[in-house]
Amino acid sequence: MLPSAADLLRWYDRHRRTLPWRALPGQSADPYRVWLSEIMLQQTTVTAVIPYFERFVDAFPDVNALARAPQDQVMTMWAGLGYYARARNLHACARAVAARGGVFPDTVAGLLELPGIGAYTAAAIAAIAFGRPVVPVDGNVERVTARLFALTDPLPGARKAIARQAMTLNADAPAQGRPSDFAQALFDLGAGICTPRAPACALCPWRDACAGNRQGIAATLPRRAAKVARPVRYGVHFCMMDAAGGMLLVRRPEKGLLGGMMGLPGPVWRDTPWTEGEAMEHAPDAPRLRAKWHGTGQVKHVFTHFTLLVDVYAAQISAFPNSIAGQGGEVNYAGEEAVALPSLMRKCVALARASHVFD
Repeated sequence: MLPSAADLLRWYDRHRRTLPWRALPGQSADPYRVWLSEIMLQQTTVTAVIPYFERFVDAFPDVNALARAPQDQVMTMWAGLGYYARARNLHACARAVAARGGVFPDTVAGLLELPGIGAYTAAAIAAIAFGRPVVPVDGNVERVTARLFALTDPLPGARKAIARQAMTLNADAPAQGRPSDFAQALFDLGAGICTPRAPACALCPWRDACAGNRQGIAATLPRRAAKVARPVRYGVHFCMMDAAGGMLLVRRPEKGLLGGMMGLPGPVWRDTPWTEGEAMEHAPDAPRLRAKWHGTGQVKHVFTHFTLLVDVYAAQISAFPNSIAGQGGEVNYAGEEAVALPSLMRKCVALARASHVFD
């Protein structure tokens, strides 16, 4: 038995979240704000995204303004949100839309042709911004679906089966008549009622239709395969400053983690720890520099697929020689807050500063 879309929409009309990218009742959704929020929300919580979203729309009020902005400005404003390929794709997508006259495609197929937009994001924008009757399946919708139909096969293997079942949720007329609200109602149900731990089943508008609730297993779903231990990788980064407060930074390669971002110099991360002797072979150098490096400790940073342990070395010099920046490097005098430093690099700089090497 499919749950009643009318019941969910009545609940949503009373309890919908107020979010800065969400249109108010009776208003039309702004495709730019919907798109921007969906890109930011990938792998990131609503609470974390809201201040970034508000700063972005203040700086770039529409897609054409974002398209005109220099990439470094976009990356600087993104710094701290993580998954930096999203920011590069965001800028590329804005330029592609601007080339279309600033108008987003209004179908799933059209949206999928834009940079950085995958199947979920295309469905979310199509449903919310353009009223297309599709069900975007994010983590919230996946969890709601698994519980509604008591789907007990573990993730990630069950993901496709859960998505197929989720696509049936909007089959009745009320959902087809309000596709934008229905998609957002599913998100709100998962975020506020059908939560990962201790779901509030007594308050759920779909409680009577929920097989997981009837069987007493809702809170255990969706089940997950046993976690594989996250591997550990090792890095070395060097924080060098001169007497005027300038810091040596380099731009990371465009491809790979933290691609295109500014960061501290250092070798490619690897699977084995670094000895101090090995690390010093990669320290920034120049003729007659004679920098004295101090080990300041280790930074731990957790990525999705591995944990990174970084040994941080710091050195202060009187002044930077012209030759030291090298390819893709620069000496920054504006302070790290003015540069698009990812959170890993901010941790490394903070550790180096705490060592009092620069006092």
